[in-house]
Amino acid sequence: MVFSSKNQSYPAPCVMGSESIMSRKGPNGTSAIPVQYNLRWKCDRKTADQICNHNRRFAERSGYFINRLEFYNEVKQLKAGETITFYDSNTGKPLFAAPVGRTTQEFLEESRKHGWPSFRDDEVVWDNVRCLRGGEAVSLDGTHLGHNLPDANGSRYCINLVSVAGRLEGDPERRDGVNGGSKGGDVAEEENSNPKKKNWLRRKLLKMRRS
Repeated sequence: MVFSSKNQSYPAPCVMGSESIMSRKGPNGTSAIPVQYNLRWKCDRKTADQICNHNRRFAERSGYFINRLEFYNEVKQLKAGETITFYDSNTGKPLFAAPVGRTTQEFLEESRKHGWPSFRDDEVVWDNVRCLRGGEAVSLDGTHLGHNLPDANGSRYCINLVSVAGRLEGDPERRDGVNGGSKGGDVAEEENSNPKKKNWLRRKLLKMRRS
């Protein structure tokens, strides 16, 4: 799906940002830091790399988050007053925390209705998130997150789950990406974890680098 919006700004507490945030920063695309391995909720790393770092308009497929049963179950098990924090899939910095000012059921219902996790102003970590003129929601480190699609209740941030499935620094399950993007990175990781495929994977990696 493709999102587009008119060139506009949004009222506070939405924090506007400069287009320079999304400048290309090297082989990883718009982020200087590549997508982490072992993303939360079994989100696909290659999809995350494409959406987060090499894209400004496209989104993961509608309903993707519903099919991540680990995510869906984690949210449904929240007790009253508890929240889930969503971290940048590149840097691991906190970007959103939900639900805030509403129930878990209300958060899930709105997200299901629109097809993507949908956050409100009070659920955004504005130290790390910006909106660009036109509605694109991004992290300060250059991660494409989604879009601001306001409705009668104010700003609504329609966010790709693969963009906010990172792990916080210090998480024992966090595995940082390799500079140079995912092309070849997944192959190199598999080679290290499975020595029996060492020679075959080396040939595959060499072929990818030549292409």
